[in-house]
Amino acid sequence: MQYMMLIYQGTTPTPGSNEWDELADDEKNAVYRDYMALNETPGVTPGRQMQPPELATTVRVQEGKTLTTDGPFVEMKEAVGGYFFFEADDIDAAIEVASRVPAARMGGAIEIRPFVG
Repeated sequence: MQYMMLIYQGTTPTPGSNEWDELADDEKNAVYRDYMALNETPGVTPGRQMQPPELATTVRVQEGKTLTTDGPFVEMKEAVGGYFFFEADDIDAAIEVASRVPAARMGGAIEIRPFVG
């Protein structure tokens, strides 16, 4: 089964933010190391980090007209900050991998979404 792992940043400090700058160097290094280890995990297809939600554009079509809105249409804590894919035999393996994503322990959450078929 293939799963998409959506990384919700929540209050997770991200590089370039004041919160990130306040982390000790060993904490920053642990985050980088953990993401590198995830990318080397068998079954993981690395995704990409996304730009901050403020740079998003939301598109809707209403009554045949395309409407765009700057920014996300969700609260900041609900914004997706990145994603990756994981091929696993079952949901338990996917949960184990998701639990190793630094954002999961630093104020964010990981949504595991299986693909159809």
